[in-house]
Amino acid sequence: MPTDQNASGKAMPRRVKPASGEAPDLPKVAFCYDFDGTLAPGNMQEHSFLPDVGREKSAFWREVNEIARAHEADNILIYMHEMLRAAQAAGIPVTRSDIAAHGAKVTLFDGVEGWFERVDAMGAALGLQIEHYIISSGIREMIAATAIGKHFKKIFASAFRYDAEERAIWPALAINYTTKTQYLFRINKDTLDVWDHSKINAFTERAARPVPFTRMVFFGDGETDVPCMRMLMEHQGYPVAVYEPGAERAKQNALKLIAQERARYAMPADYREGSALDTLTQAILRDIAAREVLAGFRT
Repeated sequence: MPTDQNASGKAMPRRVKPASGEAPDLPKVAFCYDFDGTLAPGNMQEHSFLPDVGREKSAFWREVNEIARAHEADNILIYMHEMLRAAQAAGIPVTRSDIAAHGAKVTLFDGVEGWFERVDAMGAALGLQIEHYIISSGIREMIAATAIGKHFKKIFASAFRYDAEERAIWPALAINYTTKTQYLFRINKDTLDVWDHSKINAFTERAARPVPFTRMVFFGDGETDVPCMRMLMEHQGYPVAVYEPGAERAKQNALKLIAQERARYAMPADYREGSALDTLTQAILRDIAAREVLAGFRT
């Protein structure tokens, strides 16, 4: 992005004047979401995959944790391996299309399906361009196949490697709570190819980064999202802890994140128009727009 200098000589982002007939180059705002417990209740594997392979969810996750502990392994890699092992034991194929079919059955929180277009309209009314991203330990192909998969510019999530027959054979990418922060930097620098490590590690002036952390909003539901939330707290972004409506324990956990200065806000995961989360989001976007004006963002 081109830059100017303010009175102190500091480099500031500058909106490029569009050629005749072209859309203006609006400031980009990244809305980043965890998935499980944030946009959908529970874990995505619990909606149809585990029932289909004959596994009870509590027993499955307990076994995953026990194996990870016994082998000093990453829980994400273990749960992906155990998914394949459970399907094999049940004689059920796990192809790319099978995984997508399970994703299509995932139930979302109230209002999620209409959320993205409404937020985009909120941003446009304030002169902002909203981009939506997933940063999740869940399965990428499942998320892409949900009713909202089309709304994301990029889905950063764990994924399988597939053979020539499109059968899942091995974890290709595992995203855990600490590696999630990498993807905030990828969005910040617009280096979205997960296999490309040269661009993400290259030095980039802060003023030249397309999406500064001050224009990032992160929605997450639990401890696995704390590193991302904490990072945005330190960089004046907008970390929002959400919790399942009516779940008192989850609410108290979210409020604890605020008390510990790990999140800025805590709201029920109710995405309907007029909800508390909807009202908060409008306020956040107005704040971002105001900060852009004060920072000297000009046409």
